[in-house]
Amino acid sequence: MIEQEFLGLAAPGGHRAGAGGWPCQGVYYTPRGQRPTVAMIATHYNVDFSQHYLADYVARRGIGFLGWNTRFRGAEQYFLLDHALVDIGVGVRWLKEAAGVETVILLGNSGGGSLMSAYQSQAIEPNVAPGYGMKPAVGIEELIAADGYVSLAAHPGRPDVLTNWMDAAVLDEFDPTATDPSLDLWNPQNGPPYSPEFIARYRDAQVARNQRITDWCKSELERITAAGFVDRIFPVSRTWADPRMVDPSLDPSGRPANLCYGGLPERANRSVWGIGGANTLRTWLSMWSLETSQCRGEPHLARVTVPALVISADADVGVFPSDAAQISEAIGSSDKELSSLPGAHYFETPDGARDAVADLIVEWVGKRW
Repeated sequence: MIEQEFLGLAAPGGHRAGAGGWPCQGVYYTPRGQRPTVAMIATHYNVDFSQHYLADYVARRGIGFLGWNTRFRGAEQYFLLDHALVDIGVGVRWLKEAAGVETVILLGNSGGGSLMSAYQSQAIEPNVAPGYGMKPAVGIEELIAADGYVSLAAHPGRPDVLTNWMDAAVLDEFDPTATDPSLDLWNPQNGPPYSPEFIARYRDAQVARNQRITDWCKSELERITAAGFVDRIFPVSRTWADPRMVDPSLDPSGRPANLCYGGLPERANRSVWGIGGANTLRTWLSMWSLETSQCRGEPHLARVTVPALVISADADVGVFPSDAAQISEAIGSSDKELSSLPGAHYFETPDGARDAVADLIVEWVGKRW
């Protein structure tokens, strides 16, 4: 049996809302009647991880699991990295000081991979700057380092994954229909399969699109702050257009062809659903910009020197084998392992996939702590 304890905690610089909610919220899962000395904490940029799919599986195997949310759960468009790291620190500190946990392992699942690596990086060697033109978050230099790191079906970083998924054929950020046919993934003259020359042009155009938005954010922020405004919301459309989603010969794996997390890529790409769909100017610069964001995993992963485990899902339609290899290569630890297991992104298929993930993690933990 599993016990669940709901937590609602304040954060340095963040207090209870008038409606009653705390900035930091989560659920702690433990085997009934036990106080584990080893626990994991999982957090995402905006997805609610309080009921994370691995929580019961890990707790049944004797390890505590804190599914943890920052103040930005469900509020991606307002995300600021330094404030999120402070909130993760509240969860780590609670495990160490209130729950009796001796060994805390960061679980970086999906987008949380780069977020949790940024936490460890900042705890080891403070390096995270405040948001564009802002003061540092209160408590950002008082984080407690974790003892281990697990990357599970993770992206290399928020700017990286958004850029890789961006439709390079977009001509006007404020007109979602404006398209360059020479870069259109769904123009039969381009493929699939896609030639190396087309892929090279497409990737360059994706990077250029990210930079155009960054340049506009900087100039627009300067313009509106001069007029006494603090920030503004803007949309980013067509973000289900990674060629690997359409052409399975690229970065091959066991995934099905022509599929993304939103369904058929061509249809999803024309919908209003997608990562980075709404932003403030400051959030774009803090989270999505290749030039200015500190949410890229690679620099932070180099500071992850604790034991590390990287797990990929071989049928994932949004995270690919090269992503796991890149993460593993970037981790600074001399004690690191890379594994691939059968399953989709959240290991919801096939039957038994989640048990296999939990078994692998618990076995890895048991060899070290």
